[in-house]
Amino acid sequence: MGIRNYLIEGVSGTGKTSVAEELQRRGYHVLHGDRELKYWGDPKTGAPLVEPRHENESERVAWRHEHLLWDMDKVKTAIADHSIEVTFFCGGSRNFFRFVDLLDGVFVLDVRDLGVLYRRLDERVALDPTDFGGTPEEKKFVARLHQTQEDVPHKGVFIDATASIARVVDEILSECRG
Repeated sequence: MGIRNYLIEGVSGTGKTSVAEELQRRGYHVLHGDRELKYWGDPKTGAPLVEPRHENESERVAWRHEHLLWDMDKVKTAIADHSIEVTFFCGGSRNFFRFVDLLDGVFVLDVRDLGVLYRRLDERVALDPTDFGGTPEEKKFVARLHQTQEDVPHKGVFIDATASIARVVDEILSECRG
């Protein structure tokens, strides 16, 4: 949906949804990957999957993370539609490598302090107890991803997401104009 298209990624708790909402507040077109594009699927083939029964919470958390994909047809359709100046794709997907080269840029929200991530997870779970990050297993998983950075694009502009949301968005927009 954009002449220019950007991905905003990062580990859980780095502020992807908050950045998306601020971009929308400022009048930019945003696709919320976690709301509008996601489904459970095979990371290799993209085939939709039904979530299996899990032996324990840790297995459930890992399975859901590994199989959270974005609908490629929707992503490609949005990229091909040039009726909008800029589109921001915000959220995490395990198949970003299939579309990242179609985008004009990638921004990775980065929070170095695990305590800050935990505080943010606690704050969002306090508002919605069903949101990701409320269980000990989910926090342990976030800690691993925070340490390894295994699920974020390594080619991109890393943005210090400990700044205010306004400042983070200002920096992203400045990079887009640059």
